[in-house]
Amino acid sequence: MSGVQRSDRGLKRTSLYEEHLALGARMVPFAGFEMPVQYAGIIEEHRAVRSRAGIFDVSHMAEFRVFGFGAFEFLQRALTNDLRKISEIGQAQYTLLLDEQGAILDDLIVYHSGDLEYFIIANASNREQDFDFLKRQAPDDVELVDESDRTALIALQGPEALRIVSELVGPDWIAPDRFCIGEGLLDGAVPCLIARTGYTGEDGVEIVCRSSDAPVVWRLLLSFSEVTPCGLGARDTLRLEMGYHLYGSDMDRGVDPISAGLGWVVAKDKGDFVGHGAVQRIRDEGPERRLVFLSVVGGIPRHGFPVLHGGVEVGKVASGTFSPTLETGIATAYVPAGLSSLGTTFEVAIRAKKASATAVKPPFVTSTSLSGVQTP
Repeated sequence: MSGVQRSDRGLKRTSLYEEHLALGARMVPFAGFEMPVQYAGIIEEHRAVRSRAGIFDVSHMAEFRVFGFGAFEFLQRALTNDLRKISEIGQAQYTLLLDEQGAILDDLIVYHSGDLEYFIIANASNREQDFDFLKRQAPDDVELVDESDRTALIALQGPEALRIVSELVGPDWIAPDRFCIGEGLLDGAVPCLIARTGYTGEDGVEIVCRSSDAPVVWRLLLSFSEVTPCGLGARDTLRLEMGYHLYGSDMDRGVDPISAGLGWVVAKDKGDFVGHGAVQRIRDEGPERRLVFLSVVGGIPRHGFPVLHGGVEVGKVASGTFSPTLETGIATAYVPAGLSSLGTTFEVAIRAKKASATAVKPPFVTSTSLSGVQTP
């Protein structure tokens, strides 16, 4: 049974839609869904995640299951990272989906979920594109199933997150290692997959469950006084403080992994894969532009604002916001590769005034509950 309903305007609603309304969330269109952008306020929700714990409904994300005798070889050929690094069941990996020209179609998390089986989480806006792209390439001995409509995804993030999950699952529960996934029975009744992954820079988990179970999981988590419901607004400020890319802002089909600073996700020695030749040429010749991370003083940068160097426009802000932790502006922008060195100074045109900006090394925020947690 599908957990996705539709509004009168044709927008999809996750199985937590009524929960969001009951909590007074401000709902906005996002990736074809009606999603909560904030409840009490972005800064308050952001700081709750950094200091205690916050939950996010990310059930709009797409989930695919890939299985069969040829699943490994198929994904090794379709994706950029080296799947041999997650040879053990339960391990996960950040990776990219490229076209033959090396353009980024999407960024994904792949979980090695079983014998001859992988579970993929993709961006909601790319669901149909990704599924069709993979389906066209899948050999006869590989099955590809889109489980998005019957699957819910809830992220619990923050320094208190693991303790809270442990109380819900039981004292015998052992948290998976960072970037690994395991099974759990919440409150003795709700079967879930619990992945120690996230998009905030805090330690925490992402809980995968049936859509019909999502309201129960949501209320269980909110029964803890330390847990704050958070919307897309806080999710964006948290991820940008960590320098995490957002598809549609920091990368899209007009960008290759080297220009985006994601060359580390593209394996150099695993053999051929889709887009391999194009990416190798860019590696050899060097990209024409690169994504830089900007600390901005004197204003709040927003997507599309011009970035100037020596009074000349050299790029535009890709992602930009006010950092609640640093209490200053932070941004990303694509600029000519010759201007991408750390310490290079720019100006960001913010309406009638100009704010000063300096290229810095990400992450913007370096001390979180995730600091020091090792990924196997």
